[in-house]
Amino acid sequence: MAAAINDTPETGVSQALIIRRHGLATRLTHWLWALALFFLLLSGLQIFNAHPTLYLGQQSGFAFDNSVLSISTVRTAGGEVRGVTTLLGHGFDTTGVLGVSGPADRRAYRAFPAWLTVPSYQDLATGRVVHFFFAWLFATVFLVWLVASLINGHLRRDILPSGSDISGLPRSFFNHLRFRFDHGRSYNGLQKLSYAAVLLIFFPLMILTGLTMSPGMNAAWPWLTDIFAGRQTARAIHFVVMLLLVGFFAVHIFMVFAAGPINELRSMITGRYRVDSEAQAKEAGQ
Repeated sequence: MAAAINDTPETGVSQALIIRRHGLATRLTHWLWALALFFLLLSGLQIFNAHPTLYLGQQSGFAFDNSVLSISTVRTAGGEVRGVTTLLGHGFDTTGVLGVSGPADRRAYRAFPAWLTVPSYQDLATGRVVHFFFAWLFATVFLVWLVASLINGHLRRDILPSGSDISGLPRSFFNHLRFRFDHGRSYNGLQKLSYAAVLLIFFPLMILTGLTMSPGMNAAWPWLTDIFAGRQTARAIHFVVMLLLVGFFAVHIFMVFAAGPINELRSMITGRYRVDSEAQAKEAGQ
């Protein structure tokens, strides 16, 4: 049910409606994902620190030349230890951030710094426990969201882009660049495309590559390693998807503040969202 807000012409404020934009299932899964992804990221970096190298294929080690990314330390001719990140054979000095971090009198020699891992100290066992707990929470919430979205029409109505959404992508893209946002009842094409990529590509990839790295799942579902061309490739894809999700999260938070944080947060906490009458008219005309 929508409650109208009537503004007089003298105020100079456009008329608006307060509508129920997000259902309970959407709001709950959104915040559970936020919680799970936070701990998955920090505990995953803890696990990565135990062996900070990514490979392609099924096997890894000194006998194989299949690494695509590594974070390590090197000692210079002057005796100084520097952090080096090697990507596709090209090395970059990342001292202070990756490989070597912390103040000069208390250097930490680890791939990712302490403030980016859970726990902050080097503890692979605890990192694995935290990671696996939130991984199963993440996968369960995804399954609940998928079933609920198919039943209530959220996936078809709000996530999958229509033909008109696709044709309107250039306009939507340039409107975002100019920070011009329509507070409409539904997502625009750019939003739908972004959410569809995250929910229907990145999330399943994250879950499936995580399962591929599990020896227990290799025994139960050996076809997973064939799909991803080996456990090491699955680990590399898992890491890349993590970076893509971090990038999406950064853009998502920026756009929430740019579009109006109170309205956006209210819609994801209470479900209530302010819709501009002008945006409503545009949607009605489509």
